[in-house]
Amino acid sequence: MRIVLAEDSTLLREGLARLLSDEGHDVVAAVADADQLIEAVGAHQPDVVVTDVRMPPTNTDDGLRAALEIRRRWPGPAVLVLSQYVEKRYAAQLLADRSEGIGYVLKDRVAQVEDFLDALDRVAAGSTALDPEVVRQLMSATTRSDPLSRLTPRETDVLRTMAEGYTNAAIADRLHVSQSAVEKHINAIFDKLGLAGATGYSRRILAVLHYLGM
Repeated sequence: MRIVLAEDSTLLREGLARLLSDEGHDVVAAVADADQLIEAVGAHQPDVVVTDVRMPPTNTDDGLRAALEIRRRWPGPAVLVLSQYVEKRYAAQLLADRSEGIGYVLKDRVAQVEDFLDALDRVAAGSTALDPEVVRQLMSATTRSDPLSRLTPRETDVLRTMAEGYTNAAIADRLHVSQSAVEKHINAIFDKLGLAGATGYSRRILAVLHYLGM
C-alpha cells in the first residue's frame, strides 16, 4: 500500500519508514509537521496516512487536527494515528465523523511490530483499530446508559472488542469462544441497544458509537 507518514522525531520517522518499506509498502512521503502532512496527502493521494498527534507547528495536537482535515477533504485515505497520549476530544471526533478506515494506537504498541502492522492492515481494509487504552479512556469520559447496563458481562466483552476493531473471527479467538457464539452475542447486543431493525447504517458501527457514548 502507499503510505504518507508524519512524525516529528527523525529517529522514529526513519525507523517507521524503514519498517514499512521492509514490509513491502511504499512510503511516498515522510514529513515532520502537520502542514507538510496535508500537502503530502493532497499531492500523493495515499492509501493510508500514519500520523503522530503532537508535532509542529505548535507541538500540541496538530497531527490529530490535520487527520480530521484530511478526512474532511479526501474520503479515500485511511488514517492511523500514533500517540503517547489519548486526546479524547479529537479521537471522539474522528470516530463520530466516519468510523471506517480509522485507527488510534499508542506508541508503546509500535514496539510490538505485529500489533502495529495488524492495526495498519485493518484500517487499510476499511475497519477500525483502537488501542484498548484508547477505548478505556473514551469510556471513562462517558456515562453508561440503561441499554448498555442490560448487557451481560460476555456481551460487554464482545462489544468492547468490537470497539477495538476486531472481526468476529478475531473476537472468537481472543475470547476463546466459537464464532457462532460471537454472532449470537452480537445479535443480542443489537437487540438490547434497539438496533435490530436499523436500516441504512452499519449496526456494528452504531453499536460501537453507542458503547463509546457518542
